Amino acid sequence: MIGILQQLWLYRNFIAGSVKREFQSKYTNSVLGVAWTVIQPLAMILVYTLIFSQIMRAKLPGIEGSFAYSIYLCSGILTWGMFQEITGRSQNMFLDNANLIKKIHFPRLCLPVIITATAIINFLIIFGLFTAFLVLSGEFPGLVFVALVPVLILQIVFSLGLGAILGVLNVFFRDVGQAFAVILQFWFWLTPIVYPVTILPEDLRFVLNLNPMAGVIAAYQTIIARGIWPDWSQLLMPFTLAIAFCVLGLWLFRRKSGEMVDEL
Repeated sequence: MIGILQQLWLYRNFIAGSVKREFQSKYTNSVLGVAWTVIQPLAMILVYTLIFSQIMRAKLPGIEGSFAYSIYLCSGILTWGMFQEITGRSQNMFLDNANLIKKIHFPRLCLPVIITATAIINFLIIFGLFTAFLVLSGEFPGLVFVALVPVLILQIVFSLGLGAILGVLNVFFRDVGQAFAVILQFWFWLTPIVYPVTILPEDLRFVLNLNPMAGVIAAYQTIIARGIWPDWSQLLMPFTLAIAFCVLGLWLFRRKSGEMVDEL
């Protein structure tokens, strides 16, 4: 593990340069440039707030306030978006960079780091705007907000480990990427993002205990929407899976790295 970190540190300029190029290529020939990074998430937050709090008058059970449901919704969708971006891009990271892998010698593990770093920056920009909305609307949860840090780290490690596994498998079995895209759609709706857990029948709630992202998203929503500390026991399974996925992803990469170039 120390050797891997040393390699990544030696190639830190390559990683930073790749992340920078990703942002530059994304906004090439755009009049507003990087301003779209702010405009798009800001528009999403405003639309959700306007529709659910002002037009639909949606209410969140157990919480008073006109913005409660829109805050609950945004806190789930924004954080799910980072998970989806990391895993979705990681499954094709070796295929999309096949030419680079064949021509340039660099630690292949730089690729998931680049994707994760890009997703984190995108998330921090969007979440920064969301936090500003919470402050301006008087809905900022207070000191409990710091609990987001360990939850965020857990989600990043979980996403990175799962993404690494998908990336390696997709090189050898191209159906993996297609299948995961379908699974991701079901996974979203099986996670209490747009609906509270309380609307589910008691005999169906046990399904959420099998969904590692349910506990992660619930932790975000509990902190942001309800302003209370999360139930840390709900994060035990995602934490265990995050470690297991990282170990398995690293093992697969080491075992198959020599064969990947031939497959690509």
